[in-house]
Amino acid sequence: MSAETHLGTRIRAGLAEAPVDVDLVVVGLGVTGVGVALDAVTRGLSVLAVDAHDLAFGTSRWSSKMVHGGLRYLAQGQVGVAHESAVERGILMQTTAPHLTRAMPMLIPITSGTAPLQRLLSRSGLAAGDLLRRGARTSAETLPRPRRLSRTETLAMAPGLRPAGLVGGLLGWDGQLEDDARLVTTIARTAASYGAHVRTRARVLRASGTEVSLRDETTGGTTTVRARAVVNAAGVWAGDLADEVTLRPSRGTHLVLRGDRLPGLRTSVFAPVPGSTNRFVMVLPQPDGTIYVGLTDEPAPGPVPDVPQPTEPEIGFLLDVVAATFATPLRRDDVVGAYAGLRPLLDVTAPDGSEGSGQTADLSRRHAVLTGRSGMVTVVGGKLTTYRRMAQDAVDAAVAAGGLVAGPCTTATLPLLGAAPRPVLDALEEPTRLVRRFGTDAALVLATAREIAARAGEPLTDEELLAPAAAQVPVTLAELVFAVTHEGAHDVDDLLDRRTRVGLVASDRALAEPLAERALALVGRAMSS
Repeated sequence: MSAETHLGTRIRAGLAEAPVDVDLVVVGLGVTGVGVALDAVTRGLSVLAVDAHDLAFGTSRWSSKMVHGGLRYLAQGQVGVAHESAVERGILMQTTAPHLTRAMPMLIPITSGTAPLQRLLSRSGLAAGDLLRRGARTSAETLPRPRRLSRTETLAMAPGLRPAGLVGGLLGWDGQLEDDARLVTTIARTAASYGAHVRTRARVLRASGTEVSLRDETTGGTTTVRARAVVNAAGVWAGDLADEVTLRPSRGTHLVLRGDRLPGLRTSVFAPVPGSTNRFVMVLPQPDGTIYVGLTDEPAPGPVPDVPQPTEPEIGFLLDVVAATFATPLRRDDVVGAYAGLRPLLDVTAPDGSEGSGQTADLSRRHAVLTGRSGMVTVVGGKLTTYRRMAQDAVDAAVAAGGLVAGPCTTATLPLLGAAPRPVLDALEEPTRLVRRFGTDAALVLATAREIAARAGEPLTDEELLAPAAAQVPVTLAELVFAVTHEGAHDVDDLLDRRTRVGLVASDRALAEPLAERALALVGRAMSS
């Protein structure tokens, strides 16, 4: 069953030894594309999944790193989307990826200036969110029930809040990811372990429902792959392959702060946007000691860039909202990093042909699966949390379009590599960082690094393999080596910008580059010995 060995996987850059005749080609290696690859290969189909760049190169690495239960969509009246989000959140947190997820407390401060309507909406929203949790059969042990907090309790959880006028808070719970790109990488590894061929640096030149022309970006060579079905999961670039699809991307921007700018923060904080009753800016503490602040929702017309850039007005807006909630003044130079992602929202028009409000925040987050004239299946919209259901629907459509014989979908009960019940994870003796990022595979990560170092003629102690790159950069040589041997990392950018997220802070990236180069050199020497 497993195609992953102790020192290798089917994830690699380029098209050398890639199959040229398969049941299914998947275009795009974001969370939806790797989800499609895993769903299809576990139904018994032969799969080639490709991307012009790398795993999690696009939107999938620019999220809030949340496993969102759909509360925002419920507030917008999108009940079906909210329920689907809650169900998929429960599957991720309890079955498929408990090692990559954790319960995230979220605090809504209540002040003497909070309007009665906003208090009512916030309380009602958290109560409705708990109903969604129960309806999705997610246990209270996984996500506790919401409750009110006193002023003292509120300040204990978020000591940086403005104390003047603070009367208490509302505490709810949602899911948080260790990292969005880590989820994508783990799904890809799992798909490869079942036999899927996952290839980065493989650019699609042309595609139909039965054939895909590819260029190997590492060599420049081209090849044509025959397929019984093709799924276009290219996200914001999906319209480049499918003329029938029109997207209206929206840009979501986040800021990265050092944890010491808001010391003692033990919870995420939802800071209300002045003048709005149901819009918030989220202040999200991260496992690596940083804090993310986000997010915006702005239309992003025009050509789609490879790497979207935040705008200064968006950065200023986020800082201003946080400044109104926290006592600590935040300045522009407190922002050590910023990132922006484009949501691939399907264009919708009103019955009269108009474009409605024109606000991307008003567009439905429901995903769509469309079969084009050539038979190619395109999946667009949706959210990171619901990737599994999106993949299931896309594979169903591909099986129908290609007349394929396939088994039933099993991904709702299929743990990703490294997954285990939380008590098992808690009992592991490996370093906490490795357990958080690899679960039960933490021991494999360390063993792989030991063996690579020995083969390269440079035996290293565990202390050397697990030493952080720098005081504020917790990434280790062991995980970078594993990223090359088992996760298809091809260069320093792959290692620091996707397999780890060191690249979100430019100064941290500079400190970690020598360690990334060392990992690549070690693996190169080991494999040539």
